[in-house]
Amino acid sequence: MKTILQKTGSIILILSAILICFILLGIRADASFEIPGICRVHTDTGGAGTVKTLDYSYDDNTYLSLRDIAMLLKDTSQSFSLDITGSAVSLNPGSVYTPVGVENIPWESSGPVDIALRRNEFKVNGETVFYYTLIMQMPSGDYDCFMMAADLAMILDVYVTVPSAGSLQIHTQEPFGLSPADLEEAGYFNGVNSVLAGDATTGEIYYQYQSDTPYPIASTSKLMTCLLTMEAVSAGQLTLDEQVTVSGAVQSLAVSGDGVVPLKAGEQISVQELLVGALLPSSNECALCLAESVAGSEEAFVQMMNEKAQELGLSQTIFYNSNGLPSYTEDFIPVKRQNSMSAEDMFRLVSYLLNVYPQITDITSLKEATLDSLDFEVRNTNPLLRNLPEATGLKTGTTNRAGACLVTSLTADDGTMEHDLVVIVFGAEDSIERGRVSGLLARYALNTFDSGIKGTESGTDVQTSGNLPTHAEAAVNQVIRTARKRQLSE
Repeated sequence: MKTILQKTGSIILILSAILICFILLGIRADASFEIPGICRVHTDTGGAGTVKTLDYSYDDNTYLSLRDIAMLLKDTSQSFSLDITGSAVSLNPGSVYTPVGVENIPWESSGPVDIALRRNEFKVNGETVFYYTLIMQMPSGDYDCFMMAADLAMILDVYVTVPSAGSLQIHTQEPFGLSPADLEEAGYFNGVNSVLAGDATTGEIYYQYQSDTPYPIASTSKLMTCLLTMEAVSAGQLTLDEQVTVSGAVQSLAVSGDGVVPLKAGEQISVQELLVGALLPSSNECALCLAESVAGSEEAFVQMMNEKAQELGLSQTIFYNSNGLPSYTEDFIPVKRQNSMSAEDMFRLVSYLLNVYPQITDITSLKEATLDSLDFEVRNTNPLLRNLPEATGLKTGTTNRAGACLVTSLTADDGTMEHDLVVIVFGAEDSIERGRVSGLLARYALNTFDSGIKGTESGTDVQTSGNLPTHAEAAVNQVIRTARKRQLSE
């Protein structure tokens, strides 16, 4: 039994539901391509029809025809228009769909097709978003786009269920909703190392899975590097505008296979630009340059990282370098080590960072930026900045051992003050799943915050306030940030 989206209730929500829909008719094989199929879709307004599907690479890794869904929702409150080319999609919720004649017709052939899953250009109401889709040309010559049911449900903010195998129910009058506890029961989180969602402002955890076990964290390590840099700035050791000189070690990393920003020995670059480089495109060499600027050497800086971890009570944390890359020992048989941390420890670290230095989101909320010293353009690797207006950061990370990791921050307002919500995903299979799991939990966190009600899956609070020093600069920045939001809403 598969489910797409299900709130806590009489029908069990199964994760493969959120992502996949259905049993194909008569076609089952180990796939290395797309398998065409169909499902039956009903709406709560009485509409029903056949929707074409493509299973990408694996059975039940199902993508739905947007044109078929658009036709079924054409006369409902969830109608949307579509403009699809060979590499781009424009979707406009609330607009009327114009049929092209290929809608709700079963496949002419049941044979395999071969279409690449891509991050095609995708716009919703003219704004670029990041979702992975399949675009193919139909026999009529018109293009169709195939998308995961969960992704479409989040875009339309609509509640979807799978009442039986091979069928899908769209509840047009109900907003998107899900229960992580039901997803866990269905085995969804077996595909990741650990996850956690909570309120960093209060320390309250909404949901957690394997959150007390340390796992490699890849470039999310750079959050500690940036924290120590901010502390050096706060202590007057450095200034954000200060120019630092790039070392030979930094240049060596920059020209390696792990290089991101073309830093050259002897060049000068500001601390602010190094922070931007480390946080947006996840520059390993920028992180190393920050470490050397703060502590004189990376070895000394790593000691500071581990000391700070102990100070914050991060008991399931160890750092070997400033950037999260695999680190080898100098033994006869080298030992390959990676920075590791539990999701609970990351939540504590991020809670501290956002409470003491909230201005870091001025950087992490940028979608792109220019490093003026190098005249070099960089882009943020966090996909949720495009998909959720509430997203303010924070950091991606990927290595073979760590998998795909993402720490997401979101802003929420209780009417009195702003809160920072945090979603942590460690060890997803790839960036596609990392973004989708994070997006689902981010929606859950925002819904939970807005409703003020947590499900039975909620964990215990992680206390963070006891380790927070009082910084006048941080307090002022928090007030300014909240005041600016209020001003914009008036």
